[in-house]
Amino acid sequence: MEFDTDWITLGKHRVRLHATRGFPAERLRVVAEIARVAIESNMSARARLVEVVFRDPDSSYEVSVGTTMNEDRACAGPVEAALATVFGLTSDQLTLTVKVVSQDEVNLSFGTYERLLAQKIGATAPIQ
Repeated sequence: MEFDTDWITLGKHRVRLHATRGFPAERLRVVAEIARVAIESNMSARARLVEVVFRDPDSSYEVSVGTTMNEDRACAGPVEAALATVFGLTSDQLTLTVKVVSQDEVNLSFGTYERLLAQKIGATAPIQ
């Protein structure tokens, strides 16, 4: 059983929370919720928050987004800067990564889409 990982559902986003040391704390959930709002407000409807990782040694966050729209990559920089500012972090303490996959690789059905994006990003293992 993994005690350093938790899965939560935030609206249409199925998010994996991971802390490198210890349990995913409330602050990690807050980071995920605000990142979700930023993604929904600034990226396409196909963009999904997939994973938020807290790296304890340097107190940094890695936010992973999956999408089928290539235009969402252009939004990554401004959203990353805004999130770092909101949380009072330096620009090197928060990284937002947008992984674009083709529509042929994922099924756009609710639930299936989120799971396949998580697999493509590497947040979860494929279903056997």
